Amino acid sequence: MQNDAFGGVIGRTYRSSQSWQAPDVRAREAAPNVVMVVLDDVGFAHLGCYGSDIETPRIDALAARGLRYTNFHTTAMCSPTRASLLTGRNHHAVGMGTIADWCTGYPGYQGQVTHKAATLAEVLRPAGYNCFALGKWHLMRMRDATAAGPFDHWPLGRGFERYYGFLSALTDQWNPELFRDNHAIRRPQRPDYHLSEDLVDETIGFIRDQQCAAPGKPFFAYLALGACHSPHHVPRAYIDKYKGRYDRGWDETRRLWFARQLELGVVPRGTTLTDLNAKVKPWSTLNADERRVCARLQEVFAGFLDHTDVQIGRLIDYLAQRKLLDNTLIVLLSDNGTSDEGGPLGNAELRKHYLFMEEPFETLLANIENFGSAFANNHYPRGWGHVGNTPLKWFKMDTHGGGIRDPLIVHWPAGIKAAGELRTQYHHCSDVMPTILEIVGLEAPAVVRGVEQLPIDGVSMAYSFADASAPTRKRVQYYEMLGDRGIWADGWKAVTRHTKGTDFDQDRWELYHTDTDFSESNDLAAKHPDRLKALIELWWAEAERNQVLPLDDRDIERSMRTFHSPRRLHYVYQQGMARIDRVGSPTIGNRSYRIRADIEISDAATEGVILAAGGRSGGYSLFVQGGRLVHEYVGPDRRFVIESPDPLPAGRLCVSFAFRKAGPQAGEGSLLVEDKVVATQAMAGMWPLQPNAAGVHCGYDDGSPVSERYDCPFTFTGKIFEVVVEPGADYVADSRLEYYLKLSED
Repeated sequence: MQNDAFGGVIGRTYRSSQSWQAPDVRAREAAPNVVMVVLDDVGFAHLGCYGSDIETPRIDALAARGLRYTNFHTTAMCSPTRASLLTGRNHHAVGMGTIADWCTGYPGYQGQVTHKAATLAEVLRPAGYNCFALGKWHLMRMRDATAAGPFDHWPLGRGFERYYGFLSALTDQWNPELFRDNHAIRRPQRPDYHLSEDLVDETIGFIRDQQCAAPGKPFFAYLALGACHSPHHVPRAYIDKYKGRYDRGWDETRRLWFARQLELGVVPRGTTLTDLNAKVKPWSTLNADERRVCARLQEVFAGFLDHTDVQIGRLIDYLAQRKLLDNTLIVLLSDNGTSDEGGPLGNAELRKHYLFMEEPFETLLANIENFGSAFANNHYPRGWGHVGNTPLKWFKMDTHGGGIRDPLIVHWPAGIKAAGELRTQYHHCSDVMPTILEIVGLEAPAVVRGVEQLPIDGVSMAYSFADASAPTRKRVQYYEMLGDRGIWADGWKAVTRHTKGTDFDQDRWELYHTDTDFSESNDLAAKHPDRLKALIELWWAEAERNQVLPLDDRDIERSMRTFHSPRRLHYVYQQGMARIDRVGSPTIGNRSYRIRADIEISDAATEGVILAAGGRSGGYSLFVQGGRLVHEYVGPDRRFVIESPDPLPAGRLCVSFAFRKAGPQAGEGSLLVEDKVVATQAMAGMWPLQPNAAGVHCGYDDGSPVSERYDCPFTFTGKIFEVVVEPGADYVADSRLEYYLKLSED
């Protein structure tokens, strides 16, 4: 008889049977390896080979032996760009209209990539490639980042065979919250740890192991570094290297970088340097202390990018040593333009910005020596962001050039002979996947895992590799982000910058002939009203086709929908459990709550963390030290420490911390032993939402310690039977946050 899934014959015995095995899947002969390096929040001008004075010699060397694209565009934000980059489709069309954290449930805003749009890994893997993802993912709903999943939108659920990195938007570079494959892991314990170094080490390790097991088998390595997203963290030596370089300020630095861009040819002659963006203060208006702080924050950023370049160089060196470099297609890009999230003077603790809290300049000044270290979560002022986007307007999240025009370097010695040349054809991040598929000789499949696929929106760039003068093959590309809109068609661009809360129909559209106006400085809307009208109509057609609608300019409101977990009133944790992500942690912000632990004290030396949530940037920890029970809460501006007056007795005990809310972000904390209050403390100026900036650990702390009284992991040496956290029913008294939370539950 014949089995449809079996290519041989099965008789009664092996003598009358014919064996058969499915042939091994192999890539075509000499198929290139693919390495994709994605930088984060790095602007058009930031790399040395794009005009800056930040030292990036290893990236510059890739450009010198490959191609630099000067007309390459992204979506203006990280998750959408990554979704488009890996699928070859427009970001709204695949469900990632904005960052994964701001999903709203509409088709274009699902916070995860539809299975109707296979990733590059899902296409390359069945064609004989091994596929690895490392670093930032940010293509899933973070409420799914637990040991319970679901895992179908984690990297291993989207075609990758190995994963090492962080799943969310950003992380502490000194103390990241890491995952390996489908599970949370602890931060590696080694001196002078830094995430960028670790990610490159792991990338090299993945490639080494794969090549030792199957020499010559092609691989796809997707390396999405956390650099240079805030917080800007880097070893001190890299910061000091730039000491004094930016004392001249952002106005002058922008002029110097622009002159270098013209010299390099990455900006065409005749381009106008746009004026300072609104809200960017001229450097001359800052006082001496403000200049000192602002210059230092840029020194830290420059050091961070410099350090990143060194790590990329290590990966390149490994590929060269193993004779893999010549036939490896390296694609290096940034996911969007530079960020203005640091505000006018920068941040020492960026978390305050995300919670719409003010940070006094005195706090910045007091922390100047901490910038770049594990004791700050700093971000530069928007003035330096404007420099990073030279000569363009606006920032990340905007659809003008500053938000969407980004560096792109393509390096492939075996396939690109035009070393060091520039390419000016108009392209978009959706064009990268079809480019790779053309190079490796694959067609985009019509069906993947039984799911019919969306059409590819991108246009392969491979035609430009050998011909600098080849006309652009892309015809139309729309843009939308938080209500900002834009559309490019055949050398013309219509764009509008929307103000949150205003009528979309009243937005003023601008018109630029980008073939002759690189920086979008000459608005031709009044001169060509018919052309502008036609482009606006084309935008609406593209918006409908790609699931852009409904237009939505909300930001924090969307965060509430995504980050606010259902009102669980009972959480139970066990000793040594895997980290629970902060999105899934107890919702104790601005409400009464109780932490109750059933523990056993072995003797007077018993110590360690019972429950810890967060880190230096915010959180709380219940621990035993010196025989005494301690609770520490890290607020926005101060720490609250409460300690039992007497040592805990040996034996099995119930110990608790209870917070009774008495007003907005204020109340009284109590320590209890066997349900008896042993210490109290007034607490005020607490976090308006979740206090913990990182995840929850039971029986230990990991990464950035909540309390400076101990070093991580400070593992509990007694026994923890269970820890129960019970949020109260009094909830939020802040009317603004109550409004947003109500929206999240509607």
